[in-house]
Amino acid sequence: IHFVLTFNKQGRVRLGRWYSTFTPKEKTRYTKEAISNILSRREKDCSFVIWRDYTLVYKRYASLYFMMAIDNTDNELITLEMIHRFVVILDKVFLNICELDLIYEFEKVCYIYVFYPLTI
Repeated sequence: IHFVLTFNKQGRVRLGRWYSTFTPKEKTRYTKEAISNILSRREKDCSFVIWRDYTLVYKRYASLYFMMAIDNTDNELITLEMIHRFVVILDKVFLNICELDLIYEFEKVCYIYVFYPLTI
């Protein structure tokens, strides 16, 4: 996993985590490109996008998109399952997760995010 982003329908990033080394300019450019790439897709399209040297795996829950950038050789279905399990954990903690929980309970979300095992 190279980076993880959570953003809304308007493209505002609500949560982001970078696991590979990128410069701040690259982070900004990659964030904008990845989000615009995903938001331009139709609802019936596949949840996997080949982008640059990565595969973007995303899932939409209500008004939030959860996205992970992985290597092209990684398993997309396992990554999709990781996203789903993370959302289930957030849903149990916040009793129906919404965008406002990510904004107003940011510390709690970050705590869950840091200690959530990103491997199955």
